[in-house]
Amino acid sequence: MALTVREAIRLEHQELDERLRGLTRLSGHVGATARAVARLLHPHFQKEEELALPPLALLPALAQDDTPADVDEARALATRLRAALPAMLEEHRAIGEALEALAAAGESEGNVEAVAFATALRRHAAVEEQVLYPAAILVGSYLRLWMDRAE
Repeated sequence: MALTVREAIRLEHQELDERLRGLTRLSGHVGATARAVARLLHPHFQKEEELALPPLALLPALAQDDTPADVDEARALATRLRAALPAMLEEHRAIGEALEALAAAGESEGNVEAVAFATALRRHAAVEEQVLYPAAILVGSYLRLWMDRAE
C-alpha cells in the first residue's frame, strides 16, 4: 500500500493551485508574474507530494502507538527528504522572491487577489518549513528507532 498525502494538505495545495491558475489567466504584470510563480510552484508542489508529505500519513497511527503500514517506504522518503531539504528550502526562497513580485504587481494594478494569494502562499510555505518538513523527517527518525527497538 503506497503512502498518500493527507487530504487536508492535498486540498490546500489544490486550492492554492486553483487561485494561482486564475491569476495566470490575467493580462498585464499580474498575469505575467503569476505565470512566473506557477513555473516555480508546480514542480515544487509535485516534489512535495511525492517526497515530503506522504510520511505524514503515518502520524495518526504513530500517535496512537499503532504499528503503521508502509514503514519502509516512509523511512526511505524521510531519508530522501532530509537530503533534499536544502534544495527544497532554496525553491521556497525562489518562490518567495516571485511572490514578492506578484504582490507588488497586485498592489500596482489594484488586484487584491494577487496580494492575498502571495500572502497565503508565503504562510503555507512557512507552515511547511516550520512544521511539515520537520515532522516528516521525524517520522523517519522515529520509525528507525522503533524498528531498532523491535529487533
